[in-house]
Amino acid sequence: MTSEFNAELENGYHPNTVAGRYWHKMDDGRIQCDLCPRYCKLKDGQRGLCFVRACQDDQIVLTTHGRSSGFCIDPIEKKPLNHFFPGTPILSFGTAGCNLTCKFCQNYDISKSREMDRLADKASPEMIAEAARKTGCRSVAFTYNDPVIFLEYAVDVAQACHERGIKTVAVTAGYICEGPRAEFYRHMDAANVDLKAFTDEFYMEFCSAHLENVLDTLKYLKHETDVWFEITTLLIPGENDGDQELNEECAWIMDNLGPDVPLHFSAFHPDWKMRDKPNTPASSLQRAQKIAKAHGIRHVYLGNVHDFEGSSTYCHNCGETLIGRNWYQLSSWRLSNDGKCRACGVQCAGRFDGTAGNWGRKRQPVRLS
Repeated sequence: MTSEFNAELENGYHPNTVAGRYWHKMDDGRIQCDLCPRYCKLKDGQRGLCFVRACQDDQIVLTTHGRSSGFCIDPIEKKPLNHFFPGTPILSFGTAGCNLTCKFCQNYDISKSREMDRLADKASPEMIAEAARKTGCRSVAFTYNDPVIFLEYAVDVAQACHERGIKTVAVTAGYICEGPRAEFYRHMDAANVDLKAFTDEFYMEFCSAHLENVLDTLKYLKHETDVWFEITTLLIPGENDGDQELNEECAWIMDNLGPDVPLHFSAFHPDWKMRDKPNTPASSLQRAQKIAKAHGIRHVYLGNVHDFEGSSTYCHNCGETLIGRNWYQLSSWRLSNDGKCRACGVQCAGRFDGTAGNWGRKRQPVRLS
């Protein structure tokens, strides 16, 4: 059932086009967008590959400020984030467009949308933050499509949320340039970064992007911010699930990020332009998990499947089940108020706050009116 939230605070708000940041004028008169490593070079009236950033009046503008593809209250584990206030509800929304061209996109109706009129929910940053507060959400997620392409809107929403004590979460592919990356993550409390694969060939063929830029974002998050982040790799049979590639990915994570960054291996299902591929078998997910743990990664999860053992959180010291979990539903909780194992007292990496939330598996659409 959809709940309707009446935001009297901003009843007259209308979405608008706002001046974008991170661009420069080229010698030939075109404007180059410097937000992401695509560096789209645009003439007046043209849009970038993401479709939501356009060249207008000799500048880059964002065309989707205040326009959303929908709001929904999700479990935080759906992002997926298993170590960021587990069990709590998160108000989730996206806009339209994307700066990657992933042929396996599982939100393609949003990320590949070219129809701005489909963005029916109109919401100011204050309306979103107030909706999160009044519906009891601990945090707000920028998700469904990549929030880096609507950086100005995301930052405005994050500021409004923080004024009300609401956390912010970015679900992203991490494909962003150095300057805007610093501004964007300065306003984020947590992130889940899609590491699509661990070869540049995969990124070029299936995403029209490059692996190195994503790895730079992951290193930046680990070593230059306090943002809590987790990583997700969608395993596509025959494309990015080979033992050698998985070993190289896990070795890189250990060498550059350390053992405490949670890693999620998620099951692929045929979608968008890769409908000829089969679903990921459970055995592939379990094999990937085994490889990751052999490299020393402490928290490795299996996603898009029902698997209690593959979804639960364990103490890396004594093996105690710290958080029993199955398909976003928490079944047990053996962490102290400060996030330590009740059996042996060793700290579990993450952001914890006393007891677990009780949102469960519910998914509740919200209509801002």
